[in-house]
Amino acid sequence: MTTIRRRIPVTVDTQNEHRFLLVPFDVPTGSESLEVVIRFDGSNAGIDLGCEGPDGWRGWSGGARTEYLILADDATPGYLPGAPEAGEWNVVLGLHRVPAEGVEVEIEITVPASRAVPPVPDAAPTTRIVRGSDRMLPAEPGLTWFAGDFHAHTIHSDGRLPIGGLAALGVASGLDFMAVTDHNTVSHHAHLPAVGAEHGITLLPGQEVTTHRGHANAFGDIGWIDFREPAQHWVDEVDRRGGILSINHPISGDCSWVQPLERRPAAVELWHSTWFAELISTAPFAWFRTWPVGATLLGGSDTHMLEEPQRPGTPTTWVAATDDSAEAILDGVRTGRTAITGSGSFDGTTLRPELMHAPAVVRVGDEVVAVDAEGLILIDGLGRRRSVRSAREAFPADPAGGPFHLVLADRRIMALCA
Repeated sequence: MTTIRRRIPVTVDTQNEHRFLLVPFDVPTGSESLEVVIRFDGSNAGIDLGCEGPDGWRGWSGGARTEYLILADDATPGYLPGAPEAGEWNVVLGLHRVPAEGVEVEIEITVPASRAVPPVPDAAPTTRIVRGSDRMLPAEPGLTWFAGDFHAHTIHSDGRLPIGGLAALGVASGLDFMAVTDHNTVSHHAHLPAVGAEHGITLLPGQEVTTHRGHANAFGDIGWIDFREPAQHWVDEVDRRGGILSINHPISGDCSWVQPLERRPAAVELWHSTWFAELISTAPFAWFRTWPVGATLLGGSDTHMLEEPQRPGTPTTWVAATDDSAEAILDGVRTGRTAITGSGSFDGTTLRPELMHAPAVVRVGDEVVAVDAEGLILIDGLGRRRSVRSAREAFPADPAGGPFHLVLADRRIMALCA
């Protein structure tokens, strides 16, 4: 066993030059595992952690962990298992927050690892009470509206739930599908089909491509997208691989989208859970006006842990698809067949979605149909208003006139579609 110890002084100037600092180390031939631990004063510094081998990216913890293990048949969540190949590896330090006085990072690398990977907690399936697709919202022939959530995290990044625990929450919310979008890693992808089948919910493979200048979700089983590349590379590479890229929470504090783009992705997470804090805000629409006409609208709860108020499906994204397979759901997104509802119940602690009777507006051909929205007001992208006077009412709607949204008399937004 060999242990390498290094002390890396990190200053603001270091951060200016290397947002992602590489600390190289060698792995000899025949090594079956490795272990990395970092230590620093976290009282006013934030150092993210990742790993890259000679054959490519092996994983990312962000700021959620200060150690990882990679073994032949196991790895810390967020990292890909497999015997380490011989050659030069890199501990990747993300210099997220560096104090003015700097911070020293101690790195300890052990080859082979001194211990096994701690067991990952499991979660038992929960009894399904409702399924959103049973609502049978009006749709084109051959299509069904399936209820889901396009933004959620597990212990493979900074979430506190195992994949099964997240799946169980999605089932409890009545969802047909959920996208699992852990930060800067795809280590969770291999587990999604089996866990989804066990819990009775479709789990879509995703990656939240995460930087200090904005986040985007890459959907599809398309491999890892390098977050260190310019954002235009994300757009073009996801498209080349046949996936879908969506700009995340474009108006969201220090996570707002400020990346420059020449060619924009087709999808936007227009309704993020943070919108519930002020549902009369028009800030997301103001940002959306900078986007090309015809963008696909998505919503995401950004669920991380039980301690947060939002549950999966707040908001709920509905996708009109031929079935609830991952391929069919993503095809529905690719062709723009989405709608979003935001109705929920809040008990003072937890916000849960309402699926079966939530006011909804969905596109069917050249019309948008308002469902269970009697007494609400339908507003188009130009601000034109029409009262909804029945439980199911269709309105002529040119897609170029979107997005269309339903509001209460007090101006709170309840639903929207393109």
